[in-house]
Amino acid sequence: MGAAEEAERVVRDLCAAFEKHDAEAMRQFFTDDVVYHNIPMDPAIGIDDTIAFIDGFFAMCESMVIETLHLAVHGNVVLTERVDTFTLGQTVAALPVMGTFEVRDGKISAWRDYFDMAQITKMLSAEA
Repeated sequence: MGAAEEAERVVRDLCAAFEKHDAEAMRQFFTDDVVYHNIPMDPAIGIDDTIAFIDGFFAMCESMVIETLHLAVHGNVVLTERVDTFTLGQTVAALPVMGTFEVRDGKISAWRDYFDMAQITKMLSAEA
């Protein structure tokens, strides 16, 4: 398997793993020095901060499902156009997201997601 195929497999497997709603189980996908940056927020630096951040997402919702609409790979970099759907009580909110993943030695070393923070704020206020 080449670098591009391996990078795509790792990212697709990570996205599918969100349905399990278990942040600790996702540790296997990341390098120890991973940087996970939701661009409107401060980055999570290192695997422990990344897992804690994901766990925070899981704590605020009953479920989170990632649908990958488009995926492009160049070497070890994977670009995704996704719809991340959160279920918070009676609210089901779909969030359009563009993501960039960098893969090193079969694990994600950098992950940047770009989305509209106003949509997250609206989603959370609907739950309040």
